[in-house]
Amino acid sequence: MNRPNPTCVAVLVLFLSAAAFVADGAALVFQTDFGLKDGAVSAMKGVAHGVDPRLQQFDLTHEIPAYNIWEAAFRLKQTTSYWPAGTVFVNVVDPGVGTERRAVVAKTRDGRYIVTPDNGALTFLAVSPGLAEVRVIDAAKQRLKGSEESYTFHGRDLFAYVGARLAAGKLAFKDIGPKAVDDVVRLSYQPAVLSDGVLRGNIPVLDTQYGNVWSDIPKKLFNQLSPRFGETFAVTVRCSGTNIWSGTMPYGATFGAAPPGGPVLYVDSLLEVAIALNQGNFAAKHGVASGPGWSIEIRRPEKR
Repeated sequence: MNRPNPTCVAVLVLFLSAAAFVADGAALVFQTDFGLKDGAVSAMKGVAHGVDPRLQQFDLTHEIPAYNIWEAAFRLKQTTSYWPAGTVFVNVVDPGVGTERRAVVAKTRDGRYIVTPDNGALTFLAVSPGLAEVRVIDAAKQRLKGSEESYTFHGRDLFAYVGARLAAGKLAFKDIGPKAVDDVVRLSYQPAVLSDGVLRGNIPVLDTQYGNVWSDIPKKLFNQLSPRFGETFAVTVRCSGTNIWSGTMPYGATFGAAPPGGPVLYVDSLLEVAIALNQGNFAAKHGVASGPGWSIEIRRPEKR
C-alpha cells in the first residue's frame, strides 16, 4: 500500500483551508451614489472578482443621492449591524475624490469593516457602535496595479480593491496603512436629548417609499417618558429652527393605531421614534425633508 507524501498532504491541507476561508469568509457589501445606468458599479465588482472569484459580493444601495454624504452615513448605520462580524463594507460617496481627504478603513467595535473616504460617512457609526480602530490607506502600496495615473475613480482603483483583499484574507487590517491619529470627520447635527419632559432629536432620513419621518431618538430614551399605547403626544417638526408642522397624534405599536390618513407616533424598525400617516405620505403632505438641519420635538400636550 502506497503512503501519501507528507509534504503533498500538508500543501493540500493548506490549499483547502485557504479555499474554505474565502468560501466561508467575510462578505463584501457595496454602497455608492453611482446609480446603475452605467458600468461604474460593475467595474468595482470586476476588480473584486479579480482579487478572488470566490468572494461573495452584495449591494447595500447604489441610489444614494449624488454627493449626499449625510444619507450615506445613515444607510451605513441602518444596515451594518445586521451583517455578521467580519463583513467588509465599501462606501463610495466621494465628492472630494482625488483631493487631500483621507481614504480609510474603520473597524467598528462590533467587528465590521468600513472602507470609505473620511468625509463624514462614519458620523453615526462613530457614535454607535463606536470605532475600535481606524487605519489610513497607504495608496502608494495598496491601490490597483495599473491605476496610478487615474485620479477620479478611487471607488474602483482603491476602495473596491482594498475591500476585496481584506474580505478575501489577502490583506491584514494592520497592513492597510498607519493608524489614524486624528478623529474621523463628523457631520454636525442635533443629537437626541430629553430635557424637562421634552424630547428633541434630528430627522436623519425619510422612509422614502412611504414618506414616514424617522428620527434619531432611541426607544430607550423615549421610554423615559413612560409612554402608553393610545396616549396622545404633541409633535413639532422644524427646519433650521423654523416651524414646519405642529400637531398631536396617538402613540401606537403599528400604523393602524390611527385611522386611514391620520398621523401616528411609533417606534420604527431601528427602534427609533418616527411619525407617519396611516396609508399616507406624511413628508409629501406636510413638506418635510431630512438632513442635519431638520429636527423633531415630542412632548405631552399641555393641560388646559
